Amino acid sequence: MSATIDAKPMIKTAPPPLAKADPCVLVIFGATGDLTRRKLIPALFDLACEGCMPPAFRVLGIGRSAMSDDQFRSSMDEALKAAKGKDLNEEQWKAFAKSLYFFEGDPNDPSMYPRLAKKLEEMNGHGASPNNLFYFSVPPSVAPAIVAGLGKAGLAGNEKGWSRIIVEKPFGRDLTSARQLNHEIATVFDEHQVYRIDHYLGKETVQNILVMRFGNSLFEPVWNRNYVDFVEITAAETLGVESRAGFYEETGALRDMVANHLLQLLTLTAMEPPVAFDADSVREEKVKLLRSIRPLINAKDVATHTVRGQYSAGAINGKAVPGYREEKGVAKESRTETYAAVEFHIENWRWSGVPFYVRAGKRLAKPLTEIRVHLKQTPHSLFSRTRTERIEPNIITIRIQPNEGTGINFAAKRPGTEMHTTTVHMNFSYEEAFATKSPQAYATLLLDAMRGDATLFTRGDEVEAEWRLITPIEEAWAQLALPQSFFYAAGGNGPASAETLTSNTGHHWRDLLAPMPTSMVQR
Repeated sequence: MSATIDAKPMIKTAPPPLAKADPCVLVIFGATGDLTRRKLIPALFDLACEGCMPPAFRVLGIGRSAMSDDQFRSSMDEALKAAKGKDLNEEQWKAFAKSLYFFEGDPNDPSMYPRLAKKLEEMNGHGASPNNLFYFSVPPSVAPAIVAGLGKAGLAGNEKGWSRIIVEKPFGRDLTSARQLNHEIATVFDEHQVYRIDHYLGKETVQNILVMRFGNSLFEPVWNRNYVDFVEITAAETLGVESRAGFYEETGALRDMVANHLLQLLTLTAMEPPVAFDADSVREEKVKLLRSIRPLINAKDVATHTVRGQYSAGAINGKAVPGYREEKGVAKESRTETYAAVEFHIENWRWSGVPFYVRAGKRLAKPLTEIRVHLKQTPHSLFSRTRTERIEPNIITIRIQPNEGTGINFAAKRPGTEMHTTTVHMNFSYEEAFATKSPQAYATLLLDAMRGDATLFTRGDEVEAEWRLITPIEEAWAQLALPQSFFYAAGGNGPASAETLTSNTGHHWRDLLAPMPTSMVQR
């Protein structure tokens, strides 16, 4: 039996106001694309509504289509209404829309960049800021052309203001391409001008990992091999590939999720305390941690410590869904994995002998992203009434989504005259505790980039350290035959072999089919 209790903040206060952005022109390459419509413009509008945007802020969208400023504003109006519905404040939107402009151009055309430089100069003469923030909302293959074009047009820096670039993942597709991309960027921009964005790092709970670990003496003393048995990190989706089959066929779950999002969660969970909460200090510790992870250097290691799978037809929430090979745009004999699990080992003093299991998959039982830190069993069953009874080990759960927050499982005595124990769940929910929704991840990261704070962005050597771990796995998978349990039915926990990955060491994944703890006492 188990129960759940809620953790509330001791004093309820209004959240502090967001910081002011530095004035700039945000130049979006790929402004007519899905990311701009669904994420960037809504995030920028939210920041404007919070009073973060200075008068000299402008957005200059770049796309291949011929479009006037008013047509671009109308297009973004449709996107924002789709995102916010009845919550959209029309008056605030009309005021913000005046800062949106459009510029026709092909990022692969070198002649476009001198015209862009002239356009920005004209905007500067009409009240826009001389600072430029260039956002690469384009396929990774286009990034080198943009970098080179900006450099030749003199847009990598100017005497009047600063220039920065935001680069979307994936940052390459293997170690070689990541190094090449870093080299091409470094020939034009200094590292402090480069903001490699991973939206997971903008989530409130991800940032709270460091506060929870290093701001509370309750956790830090047990956050090591002496007390932690194992750690599992899960990113589960109920969605399939949707309209992204072309991208996914070239990428797969390992590159799409493990190579960036999940390794970032692992580094924040396991890194040493930085000397300060600033970009250089935090990212230095993350790189150290990545370099201390033991790589899987041959096919035998990869076969033993990894699992891959692909979803077949099944049911999600009672609704039949097709298999991956039946999706539009997917090859009939596709070997692309939609599920990837890896057992990592960190070879340093703090974590020696503690396995870190990470998994990411599509068409699983429920949408869930979380970190679960499993503490070791108590030395002997003091409160057992039989030889087989035992108290469950403590688990610290950091929920990234849904219901951002933190949970702790611990033992308690059940009411009564005899010694009977049960497991209780202490839950802290951001939204319930602070009576407010967390800022959008993109809003947080865009604001940081405009302020020049790179703490939540990925450094070049950090990207290469991640690919040093992922590339050998990709290369081994290309050589190895597909495993017997490669296919898994949609709506479950994933491939059966994933359980073998953990059970060989006496551990088990969280069962995605089991109900989530609720805020109600379970009797």
